[in-house]
Amino acid sequence: MSAPLVWRWTRFDGLTVRELQAIHRARQEVFVVEQDCVYLDADAWDESAFHLAAWSDRHPVPLAYARWLDPGVKYLEPSLGRVLTTAAARGGGLGRELVRRVLEAGMRVHPGLGVRISAQSRLERFYAGYGFEIAGERYLEDGIEHTEMLLHPPDPAE
Repeated sequence: MSAPLVWRWTRFDGLTVRELQAIHRARQEVFVVEQDCVYLDADAWDESAFHLAAWSDRHPVPLAYARWLDPGVKYLEPSLGRVLTTAAARGGGLGRELVRRVLEAGMRVHPGLGVRISAQSRLERFYAGYGFEIAGERYLEDGIEHTEMLLHPPDPAE
């Protein structure tokens, strides 16, 4: 993975047809094929989201991807989801870089707000590393255990 990455943050309407196809392909590879989970991935929330992807000219799909939902779309707070790194990019810290970047970009768009996520429960420690705290009971979503987590808004006094 020595090729340089190009990070792109855009609203849905800013994606090219080819980018959207590649994003959906990456999401299907990770969430449906690798996790052996059948669910409707291409939901209506894509259209109201920001999308962040790390592209390499050596790969047909983004190596890392996440989407950012505005407040009121899924939760009262903004939310990030569909967070992935493809098999070709795992193990080098790209997932951590992705979450750092999507949080920074999203918080520029929605400053002063908390962020709520539906995390796969096995990733609670990963998200806790960014300050997310468990905000509810574990539950099954599409056959995978999930946990609602909240990153509290920044303290304006700090």
